[in-house]
Amino acid sequence: IGEQVLLKCSFKSSSPITESLTVDWTYRPLTGGQMETIFHYQSVPYPTTVGKFKDRISWVGNVAKGDASIAIQSPVMSDNGTFICSVKNPPDV
Repeated sequence: IGEQVLLKCSFKSSSPITESLTVDWTYRPLTGGQMETIFHYQSVPYPTTVGKFKDRISWVGNVAKGDASIAIQSPVMSDNGTFICSVKNPPDV
């Protein structure tokens, strides 16, 4: 609580890394409910502009090195839940 948390995500791809590579982070609260996209990356990071993670997510990954990690500032207990990292690098999925 209160300290920045790093959510690590690493990937391997059989295709060369191009600008068509996308990263999506989704979140579902511990209490259940809807999955929501909290971060999108395609050439540049697109943190969410709505919801509880607005202005608190930063991109710390490096797709050239197979890293799609993000950081969350000022975490609170209510942020607890399931975070899923999904990387697509067409034609490799």
